Amino acid sequence: METLTNALSTISSWVWGPVMLILLLGTGIYLTVGLRGIPQRKLGYGFSMLFAGRKQSTEPGDITPFQALATALAATVGTGNIAGVATAIHLGGPGAIFWMWVTAIVGMATKYGEAVLAVKYRETNAEGAYVGGPMYYIRNGLGANWKWLAFLFALFATVAAFGIGNTVQSNSVSQVFDETLSVPRWITGLVMATAVFAVIIGGLKRLASVTDKLVPVMAVIYVIGAALVLLLNAGEIPAAIGLIFSDAFTGTAATGGFAGAGILMAIRFGVARGIFSNEAGLGSAPIAHAAARTDSPVRQGVVAMLGTFIDTIVVCTMTALVIIATGAWSSGTTGAQLSAEAFNAGMPGPGHFIVSFGMVVFAFSTMLAWSYYGERTAEYLFGSRIVMPYRLIWVVAVFVGAVAELDLVWLIADVMNALMAIPNLIALVLLAPVVFKLTRTYFDKA
Repeated sequence: METLTNALSTISSWVWGPVMLILLLGTGIYLTVGLRGIPQRKLGYGFSMLFAGRKQSTEPGDITPFQALATALAATVGTGNIAGVATAIHLGGPGAIFWMWVTAIVGMATKYGEAVLAVKYRETNAEGAYVGGPMYYIRNGLGANWKWLAFLFALFATVAAFGIGNTVQSNSVSQVFDETLSVPRWITGLVMATAVFAVIIGGLKRLASVTDKLVPVMAVIYVIGAALVLLLNAGEIPAAIGLIFSDAFTGTAATGGFAGAGILMAIRFGVARGIFSNEAGLGSAPIAHAAARTDSPVRQGVVAMLGTFIDTIVVCTMTALVIIATGAWSSGTTGAQLSAEAFNAGMPGPGHFIVSFGMVVFAFSTMLAWSYYGERTAEYLFGSRIVMPYRLIWVVAVFVGAVAELDLVWLIADVMNALMAIPNLIALVLLAPVVFKLTRTYFDKA
């Protein structure tokens, strides 16, 4: 087991090394330039389309554009917004947050391109439901000679779902309840598995009806909680923001329990944890956006890009500012424990419960959305007969994740996330001219 762990650690450090980070950022920059900054410039338009997309319509699709974004946000607003941000700061220093922002800004173009292609090349399955995502835009957009790449994406994504979207999430929640309330992990696992089963057994429409209510509420409550902590520590905010910008280009000196970090570490962990949080480039979110009721790929694209903005620029930034402004970042702790310490230092008593609440609802929503992603990629590989068995296996995995030690699962998830990104990024670059053309045509008419 130790040999396997060491081997996976080596592979993980390689696949998330400079080549992958350059590929992720490079794709986002290429799409941003090719689109002439439209995803970033049309942020206001995206929000107007989002609110318009709350209404039911007769356009083709299974769920409203708002529900599609809520489902995608349910997947991305997860433990990465709490534990992932803390880990980035612990390993890369406050400067890592600057690089997380950069990743999000160019990632808006990546997420936009993914959704445009997902709607453009989607199709209907045997049950008449709309299905799409990288495996479909690779096969339908690049042609039969690229089917092998579509197969690889679907395979990697199906495996990755059980890590990033399932066991890692349930384990984080059971750990929090065990440490803060002394609730046995098996009880937490059983409750979560039952709740997840009650939602996913009803399929996409039930899942979307839950996420479109849960996601706005959970995000608003968490952001308000973080804002209250920052309000109580308002005098430290300017220095915290200054530290983020200065350390992004100078590295961070050792202080307190913090071991110090160079510029390259800030870039590496800022980009890697930014991608882990907002998933721009992974190819997961377009699976949800492909089911949206719309006849315009571009209109869904501008809605989709909001996910990256909300997840990283809003939610992750609030977590980061609390950790840095309270001074907890130099304590030497990491992960969810660091976030909990920071919130509790900024608002003794209630602060700890903000993190606990965030961990629980963020993880629960992520497990719901990723069950759909994994279900669709598994369906692509094995056909519709796999859907019900997959849902049952998913529920069992929620319980297993809650009670097991997951060091190995974390490593497998990291590797699979990188591997599923590669086919998607290749397709995005090759199909970028399609995205550019559709975008120009749409906005020239608008």
